[in-house]
Amino acid sequence: MSKEPKLSPVEQIKIDSRFLRGTIQQDLANDSDQFDKDNSQLLKFHGTYQQDDRDSRGKSADGGKSAKAFSMMTRTRIPGGRMTSEQLIAHLDLCDTLGNATLKCTTRQALQLHGVLKSNLREVIHRICEVNLSTLAACGDVNRNIMCCPAPIKSSVYDEIFRLTEELKDHLAPKTKAYYELWVRDEETGEETLEGGGEPEEIEPIYGKTYLPRKFKIGVTLPEDNCVDVYTQDLGYIAVVRDGKVIGYNVTVGGGMGMTPSAAKTFPALAQRMAFVTCEQAVGVAEAVVKVQRDFGDRTDRKRARMKYLIFDRGLEWFRGEVEKYYGQKLADCTEDDVTGVDLHMGWHPQGDGKFFYGLNVENGRLYDGEDRRWKTALREICAELNPSIRLTGNQSIILCDLEESALPKLREIIQRNKLPLSEEVSTVRLWSMACVALPTCSLSITESERVLPQLMDQMEVELAKLGLEKEAFTVRMTGCPNGCARPYNADVGLVGKAVGRYTIYLGGQLIGKRLAKIYKDLIPFEQIVPTLVPVFTEFKANRTANETFGDYCARIGVENLTAAEANA
Repeated sequence: MSKEPKLSPVEQIKIDSRFLRGTIQQDLANDSDQFDKDNSQLLKFHGTYQQDDRDSRGKSADGGKSAKAFSMMTRTRIPGGRMTSEQLIAHLDLCDTLGNATLKCTTRQALQLHGVLKSNLREVIHRICEVNLSTLAACGDVNRNIMCCPAPIKSSVYDEIFRLTEELKDHLAPKTKAYYELWVRDEETGEETLEGGGEPEEIEPIYGKTYLPRKFKIGVTLPEDNCVDVYTQDLGYIAVVRDGKVIGYNVTVGGGMGMTPSAAKTFPALAQRMAFVTCEQAVGVAEAVVKVQRDFGDRTDRKRARMKYLIFDRGLEWFRGEVEKYYGQKLADCTEDDVTGVDLHMGWHPQGDGKFFYGLNVENGRLYDGEDRRWKTALREICAELNPSIRLTGNQSIILCDLEESALPKLREIIQRNKLPLSEEVSTVRLWSMACVALPTCSLSITESERVLPQLMDQMEVELAKLGLEKEAFTVRMTGCPNGCARPYNADVGLVGKAVGRYTIYLGGQLIGKRLAKIYKDLIPFEQIVPTLVPVFTEFKANRTANETFGDYCARIGVENLTAAEANA
């Protein structure tokens, strides 16, 4: 008689949680500066992670080892990156009064507050909800923030892809009342409703009592503009457009960037094309995909719990067959439509309705006020004087929308007076670069990322200019660990933290995101990254074919041949 597989510890925490309640309420009421271990897992579903300032570890006034300085990171779910000036200002207020004075634009069109003390957590989340946003399902083993092209183009095509984004967000949101009870209801007059009864299918009709085996990500994109990196998502929708109208979507499944280098069973993967769905089928098929992952995904090993491993183990044909069973009918094969381009949406552009938008490049997504840059002050002025609609991009930047043509001089003046670069002044390589948060707050980070990438860009700009390649567009993405939050594994140049101050260099990904990069060099010290890449840039300039991109060149030549060329130089 075979034994039941042993569930991972997190699965038991979910089972015992009474639909994500745990003892969070009791933890909030005590004087401790940290949540207990089980609650720290459940809090992820509520959109917050417990962290500590790693810069302060091992430091104290008397030279002894200090206790960890615990705080919370809160992530606001912002589907398609769409928000108002009022909502952005509310987040700037929170980061100043209850956070660490900085705000992070993420790689998934969301916002993160860091340095929130446990005692202030409820107020922070409550105030986010007061401006009609939410942190629910921004993290955790559920569908997370849905990405969608943020360009504010006024057309039926853009209206349709955002309509789908909103419908998917609502349909796949957790239905438990725990979030409302903990963070939204009035503490003085709100009714206490911490019930835990009911059948899973009544409380969570899609997720059930244990939710998903692991996190789940969705992206909606247009073929000509894959700015959401659709092939890195668990579930992707590529719009199929005919005569200016979206008639349906090619559905992709099984993308995911994370890996553990010491575990060969883990790997980054790009999604595979599964089927074509009509606009009317799209949400139902998404539910079916989620349910297949819910019922068949690995709940014994969180390292292999993402949907990409289920598809790798069982095969795409099996997976599609199960999705059709859950959906209740056969699906059509994909059309020939696929991603062909990508646009960062930076600079000044017409929207198609007589108004304009401006894409403001935010290097690595960090909004702060310092001696050299005043991001928060500039954005406060822009929001107060011009009241633009706001869009967050998948490249950690901000689009200021619905502006009159006459607003451009004022916008430029505010940006420049606060010592910020105009997007058109930023080098091409810097525009296409991004980094994860990494140190000091991310508990998984092995080494630096966000704090050192600007320095690396300074070096790379000089070397590319020497070679006459300063206008060449290619992605450079850096992460402080192999989890891949900045999507390095399909970048032209991926830099992944492997040890303190050392990185694995990946080459040969693709600007449009359809090809995985390969390892070029391992354990390269930070200060040697650019010198290591210069010979490859030099060979690229000398031997590229007409209009060949850097990533395409590396893939054509082969990483092993690039290595041999350098060795023989």
